[in-house]
Amino acid sequence: MDVVGVEGEAAAGSAGTRAAVPVGDWEREPHPSDSLRTFGAFVQALREHAGLSRADLAARVQYSRHTVESVELGRRMPDEGFVERAEEALGNTGALRRAARHLTRGEAGLAAWFRRWARLEREAVSLCTYECRLVPGLLQSEEYARAVFEGTIPLRTDEELEVQLAARMERQVMMRERPTVPFSFIVEEHVFRRGFGDAEAMRGSVDHVLELTAPRNVTLQMVPVGAGLHACLDGPLQILETSEGRRLGYSEGQQNGRLISDPKEMILLCQRYDTLRSQALNPTESRDLLERLRGEL
Repeated sequence: MDVVGVEGEAAAGSAGTRAAVPVGDWEREPHPSDSLRTFGAFVQALREHAGLSRADLAARVQYSRHTVESVELGRRMPDEGFVERAEEALGNTGALRRAARHLTRGEAGLAAWFRRWARLEREAVSLCTYECRLVPGLLQSEEYARAVFEGTIPLRTDEELEVQLAARMERQVMMRERPTVPFSFIVEEHVFRRGFGDAEAMRGSVDHVLELTAPRNVTLQMVPVGAGLHACLDGPLQILETSEGRRLGYSEGQQNGRLISDPKEMILLCQRYDTLRSQALNPTESRDLLERLRGEL
């Protein structure tokens, strides 16, 4: 699961963040991230020292003026090509290459209210996700994610959309890189029945989910349409466990996300998730259902 809602990873937006109880320095989120903002200021200072306008630098690095501006303002993670060409264009001292090593990946393209959770997510020893709106961001195919971003309001430029898409796909890397971390997903059946694109795109989305949930450490459970009402109807929910054994939660609504740390509230949320896990189809039944849905497309 940059743009609105959509599992919080969507919007590179600006919205308030509410945390249940302050629990440490990670609660105080700089916006944009300090590393991106510092790197951007460094690029701007070197550019101005060289007597170049943003348009001049854009021509030399073969990126758009908007990209140069986004990097300088700390809104975009520069890729390797940008860093190398900017280095050559601004004196070739090695300073930009060294500074780029300290950039925090995974910040650009993430909603302001989701960044803290994304950071915790990368260090979690387990992650549980319940989703009733759309395919969880960690399981979305590139074509599905693009369709989600293209349909959000306010509309994004093509460049902003690409940044958001890159951030979404980058989050999925941690699942492949952490084969011993348990990932649990409970998803409503109707999520996979919601149409987007053509039949080929929908089949590709299902294939992507089947591929990502095939490893032994990843569990997918489906809640069939006929299952009736259940304990998690308040909305999507994510729960993670830290290396210290602490459980934290995350829920999201329109233009905001809420990081939950209160122990009493977490006990309740864990009980709800565990209850739903017992009510959902088991992993084998869930894969069978998903494959049948694919066959209907």
